[in-house]
Amino acid sequence: MAPGHVAYGLAAQYGLRVSAETVIAWERGAETPSERELTALAGVLWCAPGELLAAASTLREHRMTRDLSVDDLARQVGMTASAYLRMEESGPWRGNERQSAALREVLGLSAAQFLTAAGRDEELAALLRSALTTRWQAYVRPVSKLVPLDRRLVQDVLEQLHADYRSLMVSTLSWSSTGEERSEATGDAGRAFLARAVDQFWRTAGVQRHSGP
Repeated sequence: MAPGHVAYGLAAQYGLRVSAETVIAWERGAETPSERELTALAGVLWCAPGELLAAASTLREHRMTRDLSVDDLARQVGMTASAYLRMEESGPWRGNERQSAALREVLGLSAAQFLTAAGRDEELAALLRSALTTRWQAYVRPVSKLVPLDRRLVQDVLEQLHADYRSLMVSTLSWSSTGEERSEATGDAGRAFLARAVDQFWRTAGVQRHSGP
């Protein structure tokens, strides 16, 4: 369907006044439809709302992928709809351990997907940067409190990443010809490794980070 046809269908079937330019912006990812608009768009295109979301990452996107209303999800998680909606709209997720476990189950989230949807990836990244560049043992507890993984697994992953980081530093120092080149190369390699720390943490833990196949 051409954008103009989609816009016409939204108006005729759902009473939504949306321009063809807006439909094009949705297609390109320049703008995001509201929940009502996404539901109507799925109706016009004869598909489920979740099929229109390439890779859900926020709580709202995961909820809409599973075609759940705010009321339905809040009830299953065990909180009021208004309390849930405040966290979905402004973040980060502040539910307790029981509510967090229920949210993960209802939305079918891996530990990594949950942390991203909860808006806490940067918190994990900061902990990992410190753990890899200092004493990793001191960060087992704070990382375990942040991520829904067994503490022993967290310990093993931090130990492995710390060893990988140290090994990279040593190998980078060994190949450069001058002290200045070695310092610059080591710094670049170290920064690149730390920038990928979150991805490497989940990969080493054997946890899927992104939605889809």
